[in-house]
Amino acid sequence: MPGNSQRKGAVRKRGKGVGSTGNTAGSGGRVKRGLEGKGPTPKAEDRPYHKAYRKRRPGESPISSDTPRGRRTVPGEQRVRQTSAKAPGADWIIGRNPVLEALQADLPVRRAYIMEGAERDSRITEILKLAAEKGVTLLRASRSELDRLTVGAVHQGVAFQMPEYEYAHPGDLLEEVLADSDAPIMVACDSITDPRNLGAIIRSAAAFGARGVIVPERRSAHMTAASWKTSAGAAARVPVALATNLNRVLRDYAEAGFVVVGLAGEGEVDIADIPGVEGPVLLVIGSEGEGLAQLVRKNCDVLASIPIASDVESLNASVAASIALYEVARARD
Repeated sequence: MPGNSQRKGAVRKRGKGVGSTGNTAGSGGRVKRGLEGKGPTPKAEDRPYHKAYRKRRPGESPISSDTPRGRRTVPGEQRVRQTSAKAPGADWIIGRNPVLEALQADLPVRRAYIMEGAERDSRITEILKLAAEKGVTLLRASRSELDRLTVGAVHQGVAFQMPEYEYAHPGDLLEEVLADSDAPIMVACDSITDPRNLGAIIRSAAAFGARGVIVPERRSAHMTAASWKTSAGAAARVPVALATNLNRVLRDYAEAGFVVVGLAGEGEVDIADIPGVEGPVLLVIGSEGEGLAQLVRKNCDVLASIPIASDVESLNASVAASIALYEVARARD
């Protein structure tokens, strides 16, 4: 078609392919210069045509300082931003009821947060009252800040962060208890994974005069908010030692003169008749389901049992610890 031939001709006249020759004038470097960069793009406040330039205060330098701009905050908010956004876990108490119970139980508090504009109810009122009575400072935080600190957990406008628990060293604890008493009682936990059980064992240890509790570093419950709460304050009086190798600790205590007594359902010795009860005693508590590990059993001087009805398979670990500690204390009277 004529239209098509004219269009092809026009296309051919606009330039030649690679290797072609002709007298067509070059660009004179204009294209090359046009492709060269013009440097970095100026900041918005440095461009006179940009609205950010017009918003600068008179006399303000167009060079931004190192201090970030933003809304000013009250001191409490500033302190919130300076804390790390650690995921909520063992050292966080979140929600109105847990926070109120933590205050009532005198749990240690590192930082306490309350959301700005939190809806007041009886629990919030009680939290504010108890916090004032116990000298706990409440830091105000916005909802977004509290969401960030608790990583989106349902905090209900309040959250407490507990201090990191300072564990004792088993060796240091051994020296201390032997220096203070000729017949100390100690408790070791093997595979106790429920922090509430650990807290209850610590509470029983305090009730019957035990001088400390030893927990393994791995596969064991550690000191958490639940442990603190269940111990009912006893965790502040009874030290907890963290053992890298529980079996090595059992051997060290045995060499120091302790009778290592493991609680086991199949134990041939009644808990009321354990030998050497007048001297240092280390009571080893196993989990309710699995009991003592095989190697732990071998490192015990004696395996003792608590007589129970035949139709009951086992006792809760913290209950068994309480009975055993009572029997040891009673045998010394």
